[in-house]
Amino acid sequence: MTTILIRKAMGQTLRTLRLEAGMTLREVSVASMVSLGYLSEIERGCKEASSEVLYSITRALGVSLSHVLEMVSQRVAEMETEAAPQPRRIALAA
Repeated sequence: MTTILIRKAMGQTLRTLRLEAGMTLREVSVASMVSLGYLSEIERGCKEASSEVLYSITRALGVSLSHVLEMVSQRVAEMETEAAPQPRRIALAA
């Protein structure tokens, strides 16, 4: 069974939004006042950010925190679907 990590979904979502905004890690780092290294770790899903840090990053990206949380929720739902065990098929002898 695959473990679903919210920090991974959050990182992927933030990276997607940053790239869509045409911003570099450095630009988001400066605008959010989050260190470049820490921001990179968040995007890679290595670190879990506090709500304050997430709020700062989302403001720097020009999106609401609630919108990002909705996107993360959708991504987690997709991960759950992909990780769901598939029904076993039993071969019948003829």
